[in-house]
Amino acid sequence: MRLSAHARTLITAATLGLSALAPTWAQELVSVRNPNVNLRAQPGTQGEVLWKLAQGYPLQVLERQGDWLRVRDFEGDEGWIARSVTSDARHHVVKARVLNLRAGPGTQHPVVAKAAYGDVLRTNRRQGDWVQLQAPQGSGTVWAASDLLWGW
Repeated sequence: MRLSAHARTLITAATLGLSALAPTWAQELVSVRNPNVNLRAQPGTQGEVLWKLAQGYPLQVLERQGDWLRVRDFEGDEGWIARSVTSDARHHVVKARVLNLRAGPGTQHPVVAKAAYGDVLRTNRRQGDWVQLQAPQGSGTVWAASDLLWGW
């Protein structure tokens, strides 16, 4: 029996006990509500700023402490973010160096745009192994293979 890459990842995660490899849809996710939000080393405004996050950037929630969330991004980096600057708006971040954005859900559809590693795109819906996204310039929708994205 031949397993898909997704199935092999899940089996590996289960075997090794690595929750970080589990599918993101099985975990609580939030996205950054405002542009240029601080990710901090500790909860609270006195914590060192580790990074500035762009609007829409998806994050996995690891822990809650009052009004603060300890989160992890698609690269495995962790920090704290104020819950008030997050939302449940669905976004994906590009994991591939260059991502082909297609007119429909499948490789038979033409490439209509491209996205780069770390780009954040608003998610419309999933269809099998494909995700429909808002086009980078906001002009319509595009499709991308879900295994090249992280988010929900």
